[in-house]
Amino acid sequence: MGIKSIFVKPFASYTARSIRKWSANAVGAQEAILKKLIETGRQTAFGKDHFFDRFDSYEAFRQQVPARDYEGLKSYMDRVVEGEENVLWPGLPRYFAKTSGTTSGVKYIPITKDSVSNHFGTARNAVFNYIAQTGKSQFLDGKLIFLSGSPELFEKNGILTGRLSGISNHLVPSWLKGNQLPSYDTNCIEDWETKLDKIVEETIDQNMTMISGIPPWVQMYYERLLEVSGKKNIKEIFPNFSLFVYGGVNFEPYRSKLEELVGERVDSVETYPASEGFIAFQDIPGDPGLLLNADSGIFFEFIPVAEFGKPDAKRVYLKDVEIGVNYVLILSSNAGLWGYNIGDTVRFISKDPPRLLVTGRVKHFISAFGEHVIGKEVEEALLSVCKKENISIVEFTVAPQIHPKAGLPYHEWLVEFDSTPKNIEALEKMVDAKMVEQNIYYKDLIDGNMLRTLRITPVRRDSFRDYMKSQGKLGGQNKVPRLSNDREIADKILALQ
Repeated sequence: MGIKSIFVKPFASYTARSIRKWSANAVGAQEAILKKLIETGRQTAFGKDHFFDRFDSYEAFRQQVPARDYEGLKSYMDRVVEGEENVLWPGLPRYFAKTSGTTSGVKYIPITKDSVSNHFGTARNAVFNYIAQTGKSQFLDGKLIFLSGSPELFEKNGILTGRLSGISNHLVPSWLKGNQLPSYDTNCIEDWETKLDKIVEETIDQNMTMISGIPPWVQMYYERLLEVSGKKNIKEIFPNFSLFVYGGVNFEPYRSKLEELVGERVDSVETYPASEGFIAFQDIPGDPGLLLNADSGIFFEFIPVAEFGKPDAKRVYLKDVEIGVNYVLILSSNAGLWGYNIGDTVRFISKDPPRLLVTGRVKHFISAFGEHVIGKEVEEALLSVCKKENISIVEFTVAPQIHPKAGLPYHEWLVEFDSTPKNIEALEKMVDAKMVEQNIYYKDLIDGNMLRTLRITPVRRDSFRDYMKSQGKLGGQNKVPRLSNDREIADKILALQ
């Protein structure tokens, strides 16, 4: 055991104790954060416009601060981007995390000196907590890889700006810098396939012990390593590889393939980071629930998906959430975000402590006929059947087929299989049965002959990668939506066949 793995253990124990303490009173932690946010927000233009000086209760906050997305806050965001101080938070942001938007085009999400620790302290805490829970810290003595976007930053009116994953690279602590791969120059390469070749070149002979990244791009890294090395599995290349840290997408669709490529199951830690804040992390190894990050500068609110968009939609904070309900996630934070809808949906599986599952995106659903099918449902349906039938998939997406050439409308599932099953029709029936079991609205439409049962369309190998490449979104933090309410993605993938 090396110096770093020994040195970090008391800090890991302290971190785990702290997490246990605040998670035991997460509602109290949230109420304290809201009070502090309101007090600090009184100094800002937003706080003055919304009368923060007149209240300090949640009920008044909810009345004065509506739930809005980036477009709804854009008039304030634009002032911050132009360099105006004290608009959403005292002073100016330390960074802008640049992301792509839909209605707003490019989005500049502020990261302030107060919110930096939420993003980067939480990532550290998730790993330290794993060490405390398992006693395993040897991975800190080897090389660690973070598959991320470019760390190159530029100035936007004096504020350093770039991708969140790129900003993260600049905040890796000095004691860990020597372990980090790939090199800065390699990380700056924009073309993913060129970058991947260089990453493989730099890491193939190293003692890689921890790998972090979004599962589909980690899979590409593994496959390229095996192609170059001629080895049977990743463990033959990296025998000391022992921890996989991931986030951004559900791991389950990729689990069987990644474990096959590695040669065995290695420990993993799931995280739930976003440009707007670090939302949750896996605090119990092997447990599917993610602990809500309730004591890190973010106040969370929740709107039931079934009520979202209604003028009188119910909006609650942690004290009043219900287990099993799908919620739209709303946050206010010390980055200067107020009543901000990040576009994700979640479902709690426990309240004490608060653990949740990410169920999808507000905009990623199918409701062409009122069925409101969400990402978690399609993943559960396909993955449970494929696991039972020992079928391995690479990627998939679902879209409505409203105007078929013949017969009733249906949901079309485009699936890239590792090996295409011989009996697609039988697979369709099993997956459809799982959908009917999960979604009463879908069941009613099937039973009422408004929809016919789903259809699975196998697509050729690498179809999804080719689609992402055609959209300029290969690699980094990009991922294919599991489902959409139109056929834009599906038709583009089918055009590549």
